[in-house]
Amino acid sequence: MIPADRELSVTVRSLEKRFGDFIAVNRVTFDIRKGEVFGFLGPNGAGKSTTIRMLCGLLSPTSGEGTVAGYDLRTEPEKIKQHIGYMSQRFSLYEDLTVEENIDFYGGIYRIPAEKKRDRKEWVIEMAGLSDHRGTKTAFLAGGWKQRLALGCAILHEPPILFLDEPTSGVDPISRRSFWDLIYDLSGKGVTVFVTTHYMDEAENCDRLGLIYRGELAALGTPEELKTRLMKEEVVEIRCERPQDAIAFLEGLPGLRSAALFGTGIHAVVARAVEAVPLLREALGAKGVPVMRAERIAPSLEDVFVSVVEEKDRREKPFEEVRR
Repeated sequence: MIPADRELSVTVRSLEKRFGDFIAVNRVTFDIRKGEVFGFLGPNGAGKSTTIRMLCGLLSPTSGEGTVAGYDLRTEPEKIKQHIGYMSQRFSLYEDLTVEENIDFYGGIYRIPAEKKRDRKEWVIEMAGLSDHRGTKTAFLAGGWKQRLALGCAILHEPPILFLDEPTSGVDPISRRSFWDLIYDLSGKGVTVFVTTHYMDEAENCDRLGLIYRGELAALGTPEELKTRLMKEEVVEIRCERPQDAIAFLEGLPGLRSAALFGTGIHAVVARAVEAVPLLREALGAKGVPVMRAERIAPSLEDVFVSVVEEKDRREKPFEEVRR
């Protein structure tokens, strides 16, 4: 039994979901504090959406236990639904209804009292920047406006916990930034926000992160903790001509774990930067690739995530070969 803690909005212990022989979520354990922005980071198919659906009471766990807003995942899913807001990765509003009609519809779903419904509607319209588009059919709204309207409908009933599943997928960068400003504002008012994403820059905005890969929680901590504690290797940033060709020239270099394009340069993951830098310069110079800069840098979240994934794959590969 999970002990009650009023400072925790979500508690999960060894949560698992199987579909036949396939394990979508494998014994995941974590806690989320009230008012925290908790990011669930992982590639497509890692188990993010399955986890969030269990936490929202939409999918029953195969095993394990958990609570959301103090209610049990297994026995009280309907009570959980009354105390959360949920925004799925697919656009969840009715496109043939107007902005106001969508808000009215969700106000009815949440059984918001009539005397309060008007004020909440006005708040959503103002928050979404849709004052001049009340009567516009939702299908004709730009992507960023649609997402803000969907967020407004998800929190129309002022839930203490908000679940956002890939909320900014397919939205332009400016709209994404604006959307995150709204998330910060909600968090500042005490709302707990659980957000799944595969955008590394968005992950940096979270108070804490869970890295999920192949259904398992591979790491847990603040962005800074993950970058300073989790990364066993060191990262060298290389600025050179023909970076695409340079990666191929570096293959097999002693001490090099991996190398990948990062913007207009290369991030090389190495055992020890002080030993690797002269070898990297020498290897590229021998191939006629001038190196403008090669120096150790602090790892990015993307470097950390790639390192965690590759380490997990290396550990599991021998077992997979035995099974075959």
